Amino acid sequence: MKYIRLTKEQLEELHPEFINFLATQSIDKKEWDKIKSEQPHVAEQELDVFSDLIWEGVLNRAEYLEHFSKSHGFLFHCGETHIHSIVLQVLDESVDLLSNDGMQFLSENMFTDKIEIRTGKREYAEERNPSIFALIQQGAFLSDGRFYNELKKIIES
Repeated sequence: MKYIRLTKEQLEELHPEFINFLATQSIDKKEWDKIKSEQPHVAEQELDVFSDLIWEGVLNRAEYLEHFSKSHGFLFHCGETHIHSIVLQVLDESVDLLSNDGMQFLSENMFTDKIEIRTGKREYAEERNPSIFALIQQGAFLSDGRFYNELKKIIES
């Protein structure tokens, strides 16, 4: 397995897609029920393959990620060969970016000496998708890139 198995909730959300996946292998509901009861290891393998296919599709389309901790915000733009980053660090230790007040503080103090902003660019350590997946595993989430692009324009001007 290249990534991780989708959760039960995710699999339930993707039930129609999973049915289509099984159909491409000529497995109908009756056959699937038989596989689950008589060959659970085969059923597990099918779930793993399906999960990897879904993750691969998501990661292929991933363009922007964000990750916030108590004192840092990481904004990523995922290119083909490089990942670009904007890192925000709140210098006031009493501010918690994981709270509404912390995000308000960030908004009000973005371009002051209370927030340090750094940019970076690096090649993927391995293939693109596993690198992006590793960031998601660490807590990053997919975003529309609006925050990243707004900051990038301001930084570049």
